[in-house]
Amino acid sequence: MKVLILSDSHGLTTELLEIQNRHKDEVDMMLHCGDSELSSNSKELISFKGVKGNCDFGSDLPNEIIEDLSGITLYMTHGHLYNVKMTLMSLKYRAMETSAKIACYGHSHIANAEMIDDVLLINPGSIRLPVMRKQKTYAILELENSIANVTFYEVNGQEFPELSKSFTLK
Repeated sequence: MKVLILSDSHGLTTELLEIQNRHKDEVDMMLHCGDSELSSNSKELISFKGVKGNCDFGSDLPNEIIEDLSGITLYMTHGHLYNVKMTLMSLKYRAMETSAKIACYGHSHIANAEMIDDVLLINPGSIRLPVMRKQKTYAILELENSIANVTFYEVNGQEFPELSKSFTLK
């Protein structure tokens, strides 16, 4: 199973469509972790399952989504409701409450994938306003049994290997 994950596009449309078209035949699902600043029924978001971010004013998107990925539970939220700019503990605990092994989030605009207490936390970064690096990024999660490969890409589709990692889910 392959899942495209992006976040914090903050009004971008052309880039969202380019990323969708680039990967539509290789991924099983596309997730947007919030702050698209677009209508939930816009053509740019139609392929994405998305959550509401703090800049998605008037959006009818949910604050969280829980998905079953071939027997592995994934939890997704924007992150602002869990104070992810200060700590990932609240997000990790919420993921554990939902029995999720993977939690995807945005809000901080900092691309990262890390394992904390058996929960894989993935922030794809921002395709508009990255923090802590200049590269505008998104990620693809590939699940093979208990192995999770997280590959980061720049908006232009170039792989960003410095961030990409593999994890074993327990």
